[in-house]
Amino acid sequence: MRRMLTAKLRNSSGVLNRFTGVLSRRQINIESISVGPTEVEGISRVTVIVDVQTMDEVEQIIKQLNRQIDVVRVRDITDIPHLEREVLLVKISSPAQKRAEILAIIQPFRASVVDVAPNSITIQMTGDSDKIEALLRVIQPYGIKNIARTGATGFSRD
Repeated sequence: MRRMLTAKLRNSSGVLNRFTGVLSRRQINIESISVGPTEVEGISRVTVIVDVQTMDEVEQIIKQLNRQIDVVRVRDITDIPHLEREVLLVKISSPAQKRAEILAIIQPFRASVVDVAPNSITIQMTGDSDKIEALLRVIQPYGIKNIARTGATGFSRD
């Protein structure tokens, strides 16, 4: 079962290693991890998407993570209203005669072209993982040359 955990950590050497080590020792697969600064200096937000078997397992992980020295707080926000976004960059084959068709296909996804080369274009899109997967399915027939995804980041709504 997919769970979205968010954590605030103090910026110190090795804190991310200790944080992910808890998950590793429990043999929890990290599907996605995103780290960045918060509005508070010296504090970073970590968003982790994990695959777990039971809710008890999630509760145990959160308890263990919250006991770490530089962890301010860990929460499971999967079941509460939250915002979740991921950034996708994808380079696809694009001969000149197909570009108008490709632009029409990506428009409903609110994706944009960020680079054009003689035989390819690079598309950028922001959205949740389902929306990104949908775009990838639609552009797959054109030939995907390269993909870079940031992983999910997010926080709870007010």
